[in-house]
Amino acid sequence: MAVNNEIYQNIKKLLEEQSVMFQEMHHGPTRTSADAANARGEDIGIGGKALVLKVGETFKLFVLSAACKMSSSKIKEYFHVKRTRFATPEELLKITGLVPGSVPPFGKPITGLELYVDHSIINNERIAFNAGSLTDSIIMKVKDYKKLASPVVFDFSSE
Repeated sequence: MAVNNEIYQNIKKLLEEQSVMFQEMHHGPTRTSADAANARGEDIGIGGKALVLKVGETFKLFVLSAACKMSSSKIKEYFHVKRTRFATPEELLKITGLVPGSVPPFGKPITGLELYVDHSIINNERIAFNAGSLTDSIIMKVKDYKKLASPVVFDFSSE
């Protein structure tokens, strides 16, 4: 299982350079949002589920609360496209150097992808996420995350 320690270190460096307080956790491998929440001892709702989708001809990064489901119809409507699809594990590895479940909720310069964040994240006080591996997590304040990540925010979740 590939681990991208460089991404983890780049996220930590970014947070430290900006004097952002964060908690890092090392845990057993987590393949699902529920597994990650259990390993962190946190509510699944603060988990930032990062999904890479192909929208039109471009891959983009979408982040929503791990307690929510993504609404592909809302994404299609927002981008005025007929089709979206998830990146395959091979495409994900090629684009980000990461495996499913390890993608952090950061676009450029961390992953190089355009970043879109759902209101289900913005409405929380904290965000917890896997940071480039299935065994390393970071928990930080959403206000700091939003400031650093500079996402485009729109509603693309469903209950």
